Amino acid sequence: MRSGLLVKLALLLAVFGILSSGLTGYYAFSAHRTMLVSAAQGDLLTAARGVNRRLLQAEEEAADDAMLLARLVQVAQVINGHGDRPARQARDELAQAFAGMLALHPEYLQVRLIGAADNGLELVRVDSAGGLTLRVDGQDLQEKGHFPYVFETLALPAGQIYQSAIGVNHERGAHDAEGRPGLMVATPLPRSDGQPGGLLVINLDLERLVGQLRADLPKGYQLYIANRWGDFLVHPDPAQTFGFEQGRRILMQDSFAATQPLFERKLNNLALSGLEQPQQAAGRVMAFVRQPVGQGNHDDFVVTGLVQPLDAVLESAVPLGQRIIHMVLAFSIIAILLAVVFARAMLRPINTLAQAASSFSETQLQQVLPVERNDEIGVLARNFERMQRQINSHMASLYDNQRELSYLAHHDSLTGLANRSLFFQRLEQLLQLSQRNGAPFAVLFVDLDHFKEVNDLHGHAIGDQVLQIVARRLLHTVRGSDMVARMGGDEYLILLQGNFSDDALGELIDKLRLSISEAMTVAGQRLEVGASIGYSLYPRDGSTAEQLVNEADHAMYHVKSGRRGGKVNSLPCG
Repeated sequence: MRSGLLVKLALLLAVFGILSSGLTGYYAFSAHRTMLVSAAQGDLLTAARGVNRRLLQAEEEAADDAMLLARLVQVAQVINGHGDRPARQARDELAQAFAGMLALHPEYLQVRLIGAADNGLELVRVDSAGGLTLRVDGQDLQEKGHFPYVFETLALPAGQIYQSAIGVNHERGAHDAEGRPGLMVATPLPRSDGQPGGLLVINLDLERLVGQLRADLPKGYQLYIANRWGDFLVHPDPAQTFGFEQGRRILMQDSFAATQPLFERKLNNLALSGLEQPQQAAGRVMAFVRQPVGQGNHDDFVVTGLVQPLDAVLESAVPLGQRIIHMVLAFSIIAILLAVVFARAMLRPINTLAQAASSFSETQLQQVLPVERNDEIGVLARNFERMQRQINSHMASLYDNQRELSYLAHHDSLTGLANRSLFFQRLEQLLQLSQRNGAPFAVLFVDLDHFKEVNDLHGHAIGDQVLQIVARRLLHTVRGSDMVARMGGDEYLILLQGNFSDDALGELIDKLRLSISEAMTVAGQRLEVGASIGYSLYPRDGSTAEQLVNEADHAMYHVKSGRRGGKVNSLPCG
């Protein structure tokens, strides 16, 4: 080769190295930005769920406190009117107990005992006034029978909890509670003759609860909460809240159009970013979570949203971008100088580096480089190897996140079982295989009995543990080659491979039912649930996944309806 050709070839290889390193750096920078935004979205969703949990905990604590106060002996004495003097003493003692409860819970604005008689006249009342407790007595006690929280609570059975919607308190003379947003938690109080005697009410202060939540959130997070219709209850600008109290509607759907499916109950949560959805979330990263509220009321919910500036999320990517630019510039200068000055001597090592760069950009595999050299070629090779390690590290982290997301997309987050999507994929694959070789299989549909009572009596946290225990028992009972999936709620699907007779399936179903119905201890409580199990057989009961699952579902409901009618059914044939 002539010298000019060597120089031209060396320059061409240098340009190729510069371009490849620049593209690789740009890809690494873009991937890093995407990972930062994805992590921020996950953090916002987790924080929004945490806000919802804190709100629910505050409501549950208020309900527990109301039930605790309702069990006091003095409440029964006042409600049943055991003489003037004993009743007065009982009221004084209750007022002291109410004051102690307000002092213990700064988020409580009022604790009241309201009678069913005299148009809902307050019997004992202690308010928060200027941060201190104030007993309201005598002529200052008011009639409250016309308020919904009074007559709706009196209509409940004893031991039940009433929870009002969040709104502004317009009751006059309520001291700190007057004009403040909050909600009422109440429980009915029966007289000794079984007739309604009154109710015990606790008024929660939404502003104090939200203030505590905001204090626990990371700096820069903006908190939004809307009711089921989209009216803002919490907003960084207080003037945007409770617009319906002033005859105007300020809706979350208008400010954040992407949240509309949450209010239509099509989604439970939503995450957006200005990096991926610039029109819907310009310059921001947002997460919204829909949360049911109110004990026993499954129609009411709130939507909690957290918003963070996109620049704050991407701030940590700036140093990486600068390092990539510096690395590309340094590599470019070195490549050009080496190409001009040492064209002939560097032709072979530059070819090696160019080949390594080309291979790495396609496969991310590191090749052997002349890092042992003590000249500039060795420096270049070592820098290039260091860059490869850094990029491989970023790529490995990205792949790990992708694998985790893929797992979460096909598995139930509560039980770890396969979810509906993965179950139907496996069922379709088995159908295709069975259509070729004629191999039969069975689909089982499992629905828990009495699970709703467990949820209602012990709470969703206990119910979730019950679902996890049932999942483990199902996995322990079936074979390792069989598939157990959670359909949703308290429903499970099992895919059994092989030829099963009705008798064999009956034995297996009996084992499953016995395993599920075995008593379990959760949080120190002994609980029992049952199961209704139906099945379908391929090809007897259907030739598509939908047909087989529907037949198994119908068979399960046949079993469940037979039990409700007091019958003991044999296994339905599909």
